[in-house]
Amino acid sequence: MIHLNQTVHRAGCRFARMKKTMLALTMILLTAGLAAAADSKTNVFAQEEGFVDAHGVLVYWKSIGRGAPLFVVHGGPGASHDYFLPHLLPLARTNRLVFIDERGSGRSERLEDPKLYTVAAMVEDMEAVRKALGLGKVNLLGHSFGGVLAQAYAFTYPQNLSTLILCSTFHTTKAINKALADMKAAMAPELRARIDKMEKEGLYGKGLPWQWGRYPDEYMKAAWAEGYFPYLYQSRPDANYDPAPGPNMGWEVYREMWGSTGEYVVDGNLTGLDYAEQLRTVRVPTLVTVGDHDESAPWIAGEMAKLVPGATLVVFPKSGHMTFVDQPALFRKVVHDFVHGRK
Repeated sequence: MIHLNQTVHRAGCRFARMKKTMLALTMILLTAGLAAAADSKTNVFAQEEGFVDAHGVLVYWKSIGRGAPLFVVHGGPGASHDYFLPHLLPLARTNRLVFIDERGSGRSERLEDPKLYTVAAMVEDMEAVRKALGLGKVNLLGHSFGGVLAQAYAFTYPQNLSTLILCSTFHTTKAINKALADMKAAMAPELRARIDKMEKEGLYGKGLPWQWGRYPDEYMKAAWAEGYFPYLYQSRPDANYDPAPGPNMGWEVYREMWGSTGEYVVDGNLTGLDYAEQLRTVRVPTLVTVGDHDESAPWIAGEMAKLVPGATLVVFPKSGHMTFVDQPALFRKVVHDFVHGRK
């Protein structure tokens, strides 16, 4: 009986150890299965979109990706976020991309009073979106006119920024007007004469709504397709480029902010813009980028980079205004490395 009891006891111990081993193995397999399931979803990037009521104006936003927020602000004035896509999408692997359409532009609400289209109001719209989405500190990227908004945001809410990225933009109206005048002066005389004639005849209706029945095709072809195109793209011209504005273009925003004279002068409510002294106060890490054949001339970017303490300047080769189209991989690498601390 003693021997039998000892045998049963040893068998019981072995059985208990087997149960523990099986339980441990089951847990390992279960953990591995959950990890595999999680890994299977790492290549899935859900897209979110919606509207934020920013002080009575519905502002559209779109978000995709993982990581620290990269808040992207478009140009125009009056364009939409669409022109960034799909060129910036790969950045979603390491950052949460957040795009907006500015008030009066794209999918955002149009306003009856164009006087409400101001830099200050748009900065508050940006802040309303940041707060509503709970983004905390953001990396802020502004392109073209969006770079003007990004600068103004940096002056108003510096505590909300991790980095500031200013792409193909300007800091004073005087500077961009000189660059635009230089572009016009460099045109073939015949093209310049055509543009001047149509502008003098009131293409923009002296501030009235766009006159689709008068000169739309001729002026778009001359001012945009012939005059601007060489400064938009260099190494990778967009085969789908259409000089006519898209359906989401906010012309009321454009006229109020850029002006009603024509494409080659800023004489709207941006006329007196001058951020030169304020740029000296920026303390957040700042990247300034520009194309070597950019509408916003490289010398403007150079001046801006000198004004911001410690700023990094990158001039993209064989690039026009749409540097992320001309040099997509290089543009994304520069932005990624700057945001993630590898300047």
